[in-house]
Amino acid sequence: MPKAANPQDTPLQKQYAELKAKYHDAIILYRVGDFYETFNDDAVEAHQILGITLTSRAGSPLAGFPYHALDTYLPKLVRAGKRVAICEQLEDPKLTKKLVKRGVTELITPGLSMGDNVLNARENNFLAAISFATIQGDASRRGTGKVAEVGLSLLDISTGEFLAAEGSYDYIDKLIANYAPKEMLFVKGMKQVYQQHFTTTPYTYELDDYYFSYENAVRGLLDLFHTQNLKGFGIQDMTLSICSAGAILRYLDATQHHNVGHITSIRRIDNQSYMRLDKFTVRSLELVNPMHEGGRSLLDVIGDTTTPMGCRLMHRWVLFPLIQPERINQRLDIVQYLTENVELADHIGDALNRLGDMERIIGKVAVGRATPREVVQLRVALEALREVQAACREASLPQLQEISDQINTCDKIAQRIGREIVPEPPVSLVKGNVISEGVNAELDELRRIAYSGKDYLVELQQRLAAEYDIPSLKVAYNNVFGYYIEVRHAHGDKVPEHWIRKQTTVGAERYITQELKEYEEKILSAEERILALENQIYQSLLAGLEEYIPIIQLDAQLMARLDCLLSFSRIASAYHYVRPVVDDSYDIDIRQGRHPVIERQMSAGEYYVPNDVLLNDDQQIMMITGPNMAGKSALLRQTALITLMAHIGCFVPADAAHIGIVDKIFTRVGASDNISLGESTFMVEMTEAANILNNLSPRSLVLFDELGRGTSTYDGISIAWSIVEYVHEKAEGRPKMLFATHYHELNEMEHSFPRIHNFNVSVREADGKVLFLRKLMPGGSEHSFGIHVARLAGMKPEVVRRADEVLHSLESASASAGSMSANAPVQQIQKPNAPAGYQFQIFQLDDPVLSQIRDEIKGLDPNNMTPLEALTKLAEIKKICGI
Repeated sequence: MPKAANPQDTPLQKQYAELKAKYHDAIILYRVGDFYETFNDDAVEAHQILGITLTSRAGSPLAGFPYHALDTYLPKLVRAGKRVAICEQLEDPKLTKKLVKRGVTELITPGLSMGDNVLNARENNFLAAISFATIQGDASRRGTGKVAEVGLSLLDISTGEFLAAEGSYDYIDKLIANYAPKEMLFVKGMKQVYQQHFTTTPYTYELDDYYFSYENAVRGLLDLFHTQNLKGFGIQDMTLSICSAGAILRYLDATQHHNVGHITSIRRIDNQSYMRLDKFTVRSLELVNPMHEGGRSLLDVIGDTTTPMGCRLMHRWVLFPLIQPERINQRLDIVQYLTENVELADHIGDALNRLGDMERIIGKVAVGRATPREVVQLRVALEALREVQAACREASLPQLQEISDQINTCDKIAQRIGREIVPEPPVSLVKGNVISEGVNAELDELRRIAYSGKDYLVELQQRLAAEYDIPSLKVAYNNVFGYYIEVRHAHGDKVPEHWIRKQTTVGAERYITQELKEYEEKILSAEERILALENQIYQSLLAGLEEYIPIIQLDAQLMARLDCLLSFSRIASAYHYVRPVVDDSYDIDIRQGRHPVIERQMSAGEYYVPNDVLLNDDQQIMMITGPNMAGKSALLRQTALITLMAHIGCFVPADAAHIGIVDKIFTRVGASDNISLGESTFMVEMTEAANILNNLSPRSLVLFDELGRGTSTYDGISIAWSIVEYVHEKAEGRPKMLFATHYHELNEMEHSFPRIHNFNVSVREADGKVLFLRKLMPGGSEHSFGIHVARLAGMKPEVVRRADEVLHSLESASASAGSMSANAPVQQIQKPNAPAGYQFQIFQLDDPVLSQIRDEIKGLDPNNMTPLEALTKLAEIKKICGI
C-alpha cells in the first residue's frame, strides 16, 4: 500500500502521495526538472530492476534517472511485468512561483505499449481478457443457448487488431499459448481458477467484476464501432467474449488510453478454420522458438519477410495453419506465380522494402504519437504502394489483380505530407524545422526573423548610417540591454529626437528605436511562436491522416500477406522446394522429403538424406525402429513440418508431396521434467500421450518418439503396445501415426494388425564401426547401438568396455531364455485377438548385481567355512545388494 501522507511532508511530497494513492499498483516516474524520480517502495524496485543508484532523502528511499534516458529504462520496467505511470510537469516551471502542476499522462502496462523501445517489431503485443461462465452466470446463456466455459478477447493497441473467441478451457488455453498475450485481465478472486485451467501465465491483473458487465460491454463496443448491433462482426451470440472485450475497453479508459480511433473492428476467431496445435507440438516441433541456444526454428528458416507487418503475420500463419483446401491453394497459386516470375517478384520485393511498419505508424497517428519521421515514412510507404499496385495489376494471376484492386495509395494525403513536411525532419517535433517553407506565411516570416536576424541587422545598420550620415553607426546586442544602436560622440548632433537613449559609454551613446524594439520582441518570441505554429500545422496534418486509418490498415494487411507469400517464393527458389498437392483426401505421401531446418544448418559439403513417407488407409501406422542417432526423430519432425508448411501455403522441401487435410498435429517427442509441479519425466510423457488420445480425430497426424522410456521395460512396452493398438483398432476413423521406438518387440504388431507397417532407419557396420545411412527402409531393426553412441559422446573407455561386457551377458541370458523349458521364468504377453497359439515374448533380463553375487557364491566351499567366515561372506553379499 502507498505511504500515508504526513503533515510534515513538503508540498512536492504531498503531491506525490496523492498521485501514488490513485496509482498505488504502478511505479510512478515523477518528473522533477530534468529527472524522473522514484520514491519509497518504487525507488527500491527501480533500483533492483534498473540497477540505478538508491539514495535517501529525509530517511525515504530515492532513485532516479535523466529524463532523456526514458527510452533506455522504461522497457526494462515493462518487461519486468511492472505497470509504469509517467507523471509529467503540466506547466512551465518558469511561469509559476508555486509548485508545478503534475499529472499522469500515460499508464504503461506490459499489454499496453506503443513505444518502439518496448515493442518487438516481429510479434504482436496482445492485451487479453478472460471472462468465465461461472462468473457471468445467466449472461453466458444468451444468444444461441450454447454455453461456453470461457470467453477470450485480445487487443494489440499498437496495430488496432481486436480478436474474440470462446469455448472450452482446453481450446482457449491453446489460443492463449499461441497468441502469447503479454498481459491477462480477469475478475478479482479468479486467479486460482485461471492457474488451474491455463498453462500460459503472462503478467496478470485483476479487475472489479463491473469491468466485465455484459450491458456495459455491448454499449462500449457499439459506441466504439458506431454500429447498431454486433451482427456484422459475427460475435452477437458470443456473450462471454463480449464481456471480455468490454473489460478491455474499460481498462483502456482506466489507463488513460482514450484515443482508440484505430480500433475499427473486432474479428471472431473461427476454430473451424485452423489446424489445432497444442503447446507440446509447438514446442517439440520448434515452430517459433528453438529449444536449444544457437538452434533455429521453422519460423527462422521460412520467415524471409521484408516488413514488420509480414513478420507478425508469418508468426501467426505458422501457429494457425489453414485447413480449407481452397484457401490453401489460393496461397499456393500466388507463391507459384511469384516463383515463376522472378522479375515481377523482385520488383514487388524492392517496393515492400520501403514500407516500414506502416501498420504501427498509423496506430500512432490515431493516438497522436506519430513522430515527423514516421509520418514521412508513411508517405514513402504510400508511394511504394503505387509500385506494388502497378506490378500486381500487370500480373496475369487473378489473385494478384484482386490485391491490386484493393490497394488504396491515398494520393491526396500522401501529397499533403510531401508538401507540408520537410523530406528529412528531426525525430521530435520540439526540435523545430519540421514544416516545409511556403506552407504558412507567418511561419516563413518568423523563420526569416529568427534565423536571418544577422542579415536584417546588417541591412538596418547600413540603412540608418546612410540616412543620418553616420558612417561609424553600429547595431549590436548584449544580454543586459538587448538590441541597441551605437553612435560615437562625434556624431551625437545627428541623432534624431525620436531615438531613445539607453546607455552612455566612454566614447559613444547607445539608443533604441521603436522599430528596433518591435524587432527585438519579434526575434525573442519568434522561436516560441515557430514551435507553436509548427505544432498547430502538424496536428492538423495528423487529424487529416486519421480519416485514412481504416484504409491504411487494410493496405498494411494486404502488404503483410503479400510479403509472406513472397517470402515463400524466395525460399522455394533458393532451397528447391516444390508445390504440394493439397486436397480433402486422408493421404500423406511425401517423396524424398527433407527437414527444412536441419538441412539449412548443415555445413558446406554435407548432404541431407531425403526419405519417403506414405500414410494412407492401407498404411495407417508406420512403426520405425533403428539405432540411436540414426535419424528417427528428424524423420518424424520433418513429416510434421512438411505437412504444416503445406497447410500454411508454403512450398515444401521434397521432390513431391500429396498432403490430405490434417486438422490436428500431435507430437510426443523428447523427455522433460516439470519439477515445479512435481511431475516426473514419465508423468509428463503420459500426460502428453493422454492429451493426444483424448483429442484424436480421423484427420489427425500423430508422432510418437520413444514412448515409455521413463519407466521399466515391461511397463514401457506394454503402454506403447496398448497405445498403438488403440489408435489402430478403436480411434475414430484412421488417424495417421508415425511411431519411433527402441522397443524392437513392437515389430511383432505388423503380423497381426494389417495397417501397421515396419520400417527402420538403416545403418552399416564396418570394422567395428557404425555408419549411419539415415535411409528409411522397409522392415524392423533389432539393434540400437547405444554403446556406440556413448563412445561417440566421449564416454570413458573403461565405462564403454564394461557396458559391452554387460550387454553380451544380457544378450546371452536372453538367448538362453528363448530355449528354456516351459517351467523357465519367461514373461509372456498374450496379444488380444491374436491367432491361437500366438505369444509375444519379453525376456527376463539378467541383473549385473545378481551376476556378481553368483560369482561370489560360486567360489565358496561351505563344508570348510567356519561360522564366522560364513557370516562375514553373508555380510559382503548383503553389502553388494545394497541392503
